[in-house]
Amino acid sequence: MLMQALVFLAAYFLGAIPFPYLLARLKTGRDIREMGSGNVGATNVMRTSGKALGLLTLILDTAKGSVAVLGAQAILQQEVYGAVAGFCAMLGHAYPVFLNFRGGKSVATGGGSFLVLSPFGILTSIAVFVVMVKISRIVSMSSIIASALFPLFAWFYGAGTGVVLWGGLSAALIVFRHKTNIQRLMEGTEKKIGEPKDV
Repeated sequence: MLMQALVFLAAYFLGAIPFPYLLARLKTGRDIREMGSGNVGATNVMRTSGKALGLLTLILDTAKGSVAVLGAQAILQQEVYGAVAGFCAMLGHAYPVFLNFRGGKSVATGGGSFLVLSPFGILTSIAVFVVMVKISRIVSMSSIIASALFPLFAWFYGAGTGVVLWGGLSAALIVFRHKTNIQRLMEGTEKKIGEPKDV
């Protein structure tokens, strides 16, 4: 139990590394939480600090999840523990101790986590995300829908019960982290790609 707790705690701290904050600060000298949408994530970095930095942020945030899962599987030797570690990494990204627990929405970190555990499930979710973005031009709505469908896709492609369960909890976390976006969507005020952002 102690080893499991240490692995999950390490996954949280790995997820809590605030790459969006660090890279945006390095590029602009400003706090990403006070720029654009205020979200500590790759999309906001891309909008406020450039596409190249946004892409680098996306890669690093995705890698956090993958490394957490692979590390947990290597140490604890069970797939379900990898899923738990991935969820812990997502919690770290969403509620990072290094930023007073004010983090991002964990979409990329969750994607990296479950890319290891259910690659076809994640790739199908990514396809849904891309289609939804093209149709709606709203990143938040596309992320919510793609994330919510992931557990179904993981189950369809034969993922284990633990992966489907923790995938569902991870999807719920992502949806919860989008609560302000959901409110704006309901009000019809959520910004679309290409619309001006306050920076």
